[in-house]
Amino acid sequence: MFDDLSQKLEGVLRRLRNEARLNEDNVGEALRDVRRALLEADVNLQVARDFVDRVRRKALGHSVLQSLQPGQQLVRIVHDELVELLGGATAELELRGHPAVVLVAGLQGSGKTTFAAKLAKHLTKRGKRVLLVAADIYRPAAVDQLQMLGTQVGVPVWSLAGEKDVPKLVAGARQHARQNLLDTVIVDTAGRLHVDEELMRELAAIRAAVPPSETLLVVDAMTGQEAVHVAQSFDARVPLTGIVLTKLDGDARGGAALSLRAVTQRPIKFVGTGEGVDDLEPFHPDRLARRILGMGDVLTLVEKAQESLDEQQAEELERKARKQALTLEDFLTQLQHVRRMGPIDKLMGMLPGVNAAMLSQAKLDPRQLDRVQGIVHAMTPGERRAPQTIDGSRRRRIARGSGTSVQEVNLLLKQFDSMKKMMKVAASNPRAASRALAAPGGGGVRYGSKRKGRR
Repeated sequence: MFDDLSQKLEGVLRRLRNEARLNEDNVGEALRDVRRALLEADVNLQVARDFVDRVRRKALGHSVLQSLQPGQQLVRIVHDELVELLGGATAELELRGHPAVVLVAGLQGSGKTTFAAKLAKHLTKRGKRVLLVAADIYRPAAVDQLQMLGTQVGVPVWSLAGEKDVPKLVAGARQHARQNLLDTVIVDTAGRLHVDEELMRELAAIRAAVPPSETLLVVDAMTGQEAVHVAQSFDARVPLTGIVLTKLDGDARGGAALSLRAVTQRPIKFVGTGEGVDDLEPFHPDRLARRILGMGDVLTLVEKAQESLDEQQAEELERKARKQALTLEDFLTQLQHVRRMGPIDKLMGMLPGVNAAMLSQAKLDPRQLDRVQGIVHAMTPGERRAPQTIDGSRRRRIARGSGTSVQEVNLLLKQFDSMKKMMKVAASNPRAASRALAAPGGGGVRYGSKRKGRR
């Protein structure tokens, strides 16, 4: 997401960082490029103008012009203004009531039903007892879809076959939640192909019958400025408490995210970053601003690691690393943990200094991880625990069993041996580990036949 905008902004700011002093000429030229980049990213015209004007006023201030590092000062100004444009502070869900009711609205095709299931899983992880409500009685198979997703995330789904009174259906779901000590009710409402009077009347009737603590509008980031118009239309009739952006992973421009908060004055609370039920992130304006400017998002990366990794397993791994007793079974376990965190290119995109251009040059192939996993699975338990016993004939057998080549098996064993040595150094001396990573051959990872590591 934001790949195009990130590359253009990085280029503009890189030029200014090389300037010894800022003045009206070089700032004006740079901000014209910034404005053009925002408009090409499908940001609302007035929002782009206001953003550039605020940056210009601060960039030409006395303290910045007299600074010894004016280019870096300007980067900080752009970052701060991006955070403000995206909403400033993180907007949390406000779950009030017993149970709390979350009304999920949106047009057909925006990912509304899938988001309801993702939110249910997100809240379940945080200790909430959730009930999903299938209130879309018009779209064929909508109830079946939600029931399937509910089974997938381990959350019960409330539906009443033949019930045509939607407010009554939702009220019955709330009563069921109270009786069964469930604390959160997520209502998947009906959508339409476009905003119409019938849709708005039904949403208003549901709100009147069961007042929600949150009314979230789900919009498709791929629709660009149309998402902003949809949000304005809904908010005019059914007051929203927050917005959810889906399919943000597929939108390289990201203009909707940069426009929605400024135009609607409603906070973005969640973003969908993929099709899986785990691909949902709370919206953090400061973290997204850092991603846009190529500064990475280490906090989100750490949170994903904490969700995926078990603390006891991590301690056991450290103990084995100190004794250089790591096995290929440990390697396979850690590989599976990393895969649960998400696609490798997304994870690398959260690292500071790694931009879209670098990722495209690296040509990361997720299928390579499948091949590595296949090689390890083709080994016997004894071979995984003692890889030094794998001789030539065993390597040929493993290659045949995993559908790979002997060269790939050799490469994996060689890299595993290097990793064991590096992790032993890391466990005993982090500073020495960083030097080892920087050394030729220290920490590179092979994808195919080309080595991708530190250059």
